[in-house]
Amino acid sequence: MSSRQHLYPTIATSNDDNDTESKTCGKILVVLSWILVVFTMPFSLFVCFKVVQEYERAVIFRLGRLLAGGAKGPGIFFILPCIDSYARVDLRTRTYDVPPQEVLTKDSVTVSVDAVVYYRVHNATISIANVENAHHSTRLLAQTTLRNTMGTRPLHEILSERETISGNMQISLDEATEAWGIKVERVEIKDVRLPVQLQRAMAAEAEAAREARAKVIAAEGEQKAARALREASEVIGDSPAALQLRYLQTLNTISAEKNSTIVFPLPIDLLTYFIKAKEYPSH
Repeated sequence: MSSRQHLYPTIATSNDDNDTESKTCGKILVVLSWILVVFTMPFSLFVCFKVVQEYERAVIFRLGRLLAGGAKGPGIFFILPCIDSYARVDLRTRTYDVPPQEVLTKDSVTVSVDAVVYYRVHNATISIANVENAHHSTRLLAQTTLRNTMGTRPLHEILSERETISGNMQISLDEATEAWGIKVERVEIKDVRLPVQLQRAMAAEAEAAREARAKVIAAEGEQKAARALREASEVIGDSPAALQLRYLQTLNTISAEKNSTIVFPLPIDLLTYFIKAKEYPSH
C-alpha cells in the first residue's frame, strides 16, 4: 500500500510537468509565428486572414488543440501560419436519399423500403471533434434505423402508418446524432415495394371485397324496391279507379314507344256498366 501511495503522486507530478512543458513549447511557437507574420508582411496577410460565408463556420485548431471561443464566422477570421489549421463546416440542411432497404417485417413479409432524411449541423465544433465524418456516420445510421424500425412492425402498419413511423425514426435519429452535433429535422418514407405475388394476392382480396359490397348493395336495393311495390299494390288495391288509371297509363306508354298495332284485353270493369244496363233495362 505504501508503494502505491508513493507511485501515484509521482505519476501526477510527471503529467503536470508534461503539461507545463507543452504549454511552454506552445507559447514559444506562437511567438515565433507572430515574428514570422511581422517579418513577412504584407504577404503574410493573404495567408493569415480567411473568410467564411454566412452559412459556414470555421473550427480552428492551434497545435492540435481546439482554439478557445468556439467556431469562427461568418466573415473574416485570423489564423497564425504553421501552427493553426481550420476546417470549414456547412450549416445548411442536407438531404440524404436512403437507398432501398430489404426488410423482413414482423409478420415475416419481405419488403423494400426507401426514405429521405433531412439533417443539418447545429454545432460545428462537436461535428469536427467528436466524429471523424459526421455526414457519413449519419447516413449509415439512417439506413440501420430504417431497417430496425420496419422490422418491428407488421405489414399493415407499414402501409397505413407512414407518418407515425417517420416521426419515430426522426426522434431516434436525432437522439443518436446529438453527440455528433447533427440535428435531424425530418424523415419521410418514400415508397414501400411489395413482392409481386403479394401484390396479386392483395389485389384479388380487394376485388373480392368490392364484389361482395356490390352484391350487398344490390340486394338492399331489391329489398327496398319490393317494399315499395308492395305498398303501391296495397294503395292501388284499395282504389279500383287508380288501377284503371295505371292500366291506361301503361297503354299510353306502350303506344308512344312503338308505332305498331297492339291487341290488349278489355278490362272486365269497363264492361260492368253495360252488363248492369242489360239486367236492369230502363222503363
